[in-house]
Amino acid sequence: MTTSEIKAVATEYIINTYGDRGLAFVKGEGPYLWDAEGKKYLDFLGGLAVNGLGHAHPKVVEAIREQAGNILHTSNLYYIQPQAELAKLLIDNSDMDQCFFCNSGAEANEAAIKLARKYTKDSGRTDAYEIITMDNSFHGRTMATITATAQTKYHIGFEPMLEGFKYVPFDDLDATEAVISEKTCAILVEPIQSEGGVNIPSDGYLQGLRELCDKHNLLLMFDEVQTAMGRLGTFFGYQSYGVVPDVITMAKALGSGVPIGAMLAKREVAESFVPGTHAATFGGNFLSSAAAVATIKTIFEENLAVNAVKMGNYLAGGLMELKGKYPIKEVRGKGLLRGLVMDVDAKPLAAKCIENGLVTICTNDYVLRFLPPLNINAAHVEEAVNIVEKSMSEVF
Repeated sequence: MTTSEIKAVATEYIINTYGDRGLAFVKGEGPYLWDAEGKKYLDFLGGLAVNGLGHAHPKVVEAIREQAGNILHTSNLYYIQPQAELAKLLIDNSDMDQCFFCNSGAEANEAAIKLARKYTKDSGRTDAYEIITMDNSFHGRTMATITATAQTKYHIGFEPMLEGFKYVPFDDLDATEAVISEKTCAILVEPIQSEGGVNIPSDGYLQGLRELCDKHNLLLMFDEVQTAMGRLGTFFGYQSYGVVPDVITMAKALGSGVPIGAMLAKREVAESFVPGTHAATFGGNFLSSAAAVATIKTIFEENLAVNAVKMGNYLAGGLMELKGKYPIKEVRGKGLLRGLVMDVDAKPLAAKCIENGLVTICTNDYVLRFLPPLNINAAHVEEAVNIVEKSMSEVF
């Protein structure tokens, strides 16, 4: 089918929650995509931080094929061998003690919200249920997680929002402490706000949140849906900052495109989830767990967290060289989560980049965001920077 044929069928039969998507990709290999007409693109969006190993990585493909030939699903009423293996991998490479598996980042955050309330009540603070989140955060699309998402544009039309969330500015410890009350049970924060504009915490901010939680007997929960899996230069983003939370959520790159999410917690906290308190039919099933195991092993075997730092710095340097020529305000980010911040609306630039063969996205109106695979090399970075420069010359 051609792109226009795919679009016609999709427009007729799929609820339009994404607008005109423009392209239809039919093949991927490494950091490249091909559309239905055969045009080649360099993918520096990575399926919104999902394709951490690029497309069709042979180790992941083989794991999926082998598992699909054996068994796909039984439900979590029974033990699942690759799920157990996955849990051990995650715990062995974190400061957490136990896992819960689900299907997405939103579900992982939903589980964290429930666990925070349950643990706090189990601890004797029966009136505490409020969770503090940050302006410009993004935590998902369920009713609880869009309420946790402190961006009004996601709330419009779905009011009333759920009770139990307080919003404060990101990177502001004084504002955070000012809203803590006897009703507060947890703080939920992204180590770096990706969807909100690649917003970076200042030195001491995350540590300050840890200290506030310790002082007021609150849980510190990190939404690592986009920052885990080596993207910031350590397997989990929190390890880049030396601050250990009580709960971590993750998804996106965990399954290399096979849907899976996870919530990790300290044992004392995790024990508040007992049989009957939470569940997910497809969470951590045979196929998704096998894909995730292969993904994690590959990240370590190929030393991709280190490569994320090296290539991320190279990308930032290349983009900064364009600053004097075009309306660029700054380049910010860490590892291979980078934002090119413009002084003007960046949406036309993002569109032009795609037209010229580079897949990226505009976030928060002024930020061109890059989430490429962790296994890119210098030639891929140079190709991306050249396309950005070409696109800028045509837009500005």
